Amino acid sequence: MKRTLRKLALLASIGMTLCSFSALANTAPEKLRFGVAAEPYPPFLVKTPTGQFTGFEPDLIRALCEQMKAECEIKEVSWDGIIPALLANKFDVLFNSMGISPERQKVIAFSRPYYETSGIFVAPKDVDVTLTPEGLAGKSIGVQGSTTNAEFIRTAYGNTSTIRIYNTQDDCNADLIAGRIDVMFLDKLGDIEFLKSQDGAAYEEKGTGSVRMDPLLYGLGIGAGLRKDDTALKARIDQALTQLHDSGKYTQISEKYFPFDLWPKSE
Repeated sequence: MKRTLRKLALLASIGMTLCSFSALANTAPEKLRFGVAAEPYPPFLVKTPTGQFTGFEPDLIRALCEQMKAECEIKEVSWDGIIPALLANKFDVLFNSMGISPERQKVIAFSRPYYETSGIFVAPKDVDVTLTPEGLAGKSIGVQGSTTNAEFIRTAYGNTSTIRIYNTQDDCNADLIAGRIDVMFLDKLGDIEFLKSQDGAAYEEKGTGSVRMDPLLYGLGIGAGLRKDDTALKARIDQALTQLHDSGKYTQISEKYFPFDLWPKSE
């Protein structure tokens, strides 16, 4: 009888220990992997010489993870392979200034938009340009590939201008400076650092052009990309983004890099 009682007590003790380990495991922070392009895109994304990610989006990623009580890891992927890498489970959330478009929505899901922007033409200050397909006929337009801007430029100007596609925005900037392209087209928010730089001092925004921006490309904003079956994670990110904006934390991060709040006006 005593042996039986001892066995029961031992089993109870083991059970309580296992429950304790289980409880600790359940309270451990969740690990989420956020995918970003290896190419710098200041002021949204910059990797320091020590390997730290800085900029608007890394700061927002960290705030999201804190809001969701999840452990955060940022993983680098080449921009032109970033959607395939998401689908191949190389990371969990694509968070890298990707425009929400109907074509992309066929392949992946998006969070609610967390900022919005439009495209802008940039060219030398001392050059007059007419931003119509006829006005840019025979001219070369540079744009970063696999972007909403590239889709727009190909459609609106591809029949009259030479479109040069670049892997990174830095490569496009360099060719504009070297005179290998006449104008470049990029996110209005993405040209801030370039125009403030010594190399960009001779350039200016020329406008969006007379061709109306495609509302299906530019009217949906920038969102976090997810696999379509990750519906619970999408709901959590949507909620966390709203909470960050409502608390003022989003604005605090935004104003660190931009002179205005990036939150979509329609939200």
